[in-house]
Order: sequence, then structure tokens, then C-alpha cells
Amino acid sequence: MRPAALRALCLSFNAAVEEFPFNPETSVFKVNGKVFALTDLGAEPLTVSLKCEPEEAVRLREAHPDVVVPGWHLNKRHWNTVTVGELPAARVREMVEDSYDLVVAKLPRAERLRLDRP
Repeated sequence: MRPAALRALCLSFNAAVEEFPFNPETSVFKVNGKVFALTDLGAEPLTVSLKCEPEEAVRLREAHPDVVVPGWHLNKRHWNTVTVGELPAARVREMVEDSYDLVVAKLPRAERLRLDRP
């Protein structure tokens, strides 16, 4: 997956926005003000930090030890940093969608309903 495809994927979700609160290089993708993905789209290799269920985070790290590592400067229990080009694009898409869904699930019910995510 190339940087433009990763960016397009992150922005394809309802109410997703891209912000640059830390520096001009770090894209922070949010839904209703809550972060679901962080990446430097110009970095080599391309990585993205994604929210994950704690048990799934450990499972992914064990299954892909060179590709999925604890989140860089994030809560290591809930975040993984993924080297994008080392996994199939479909798997990366699933992980990004899971991250988005986890964040949306914590939003108030009224906000979830506006996003068509009960």
C-alpha cells in the first residue's frame, strides 16, 4: 500500500479528518476529535499507528514480530505501529477499519448514530 492509498483509506470513513497537531509531517486521522491513526506519509518505510484491542494487539505482534510492534509513543497496550508495505493491503485495511471502529464504539450513542455505526 502506498502513502496516497493509506491516506485515502483513512479519509474514507464517515466524519474522518486529517490534522497535523504535532508537526507538518505527522498526519493524525480523527473521527469526532478522537484519534484512530497516526502516520508520517513521507517516511520510509511507511508505518501507521493504529488502535487495537489489547488481546488482538499482542496476537498481531506475535504473528508479525518484524512488522507489528507496540505503538510508538502511545499506550503500548492499545496501540500498534504497523509497517504498511510488509503486510497485504487487505490486512492493513482491516486493521485501519478496526481502529476506526474501536474509536467510534467509545463515542456517545448520538454521535455513533450520526455516523451510521450503532
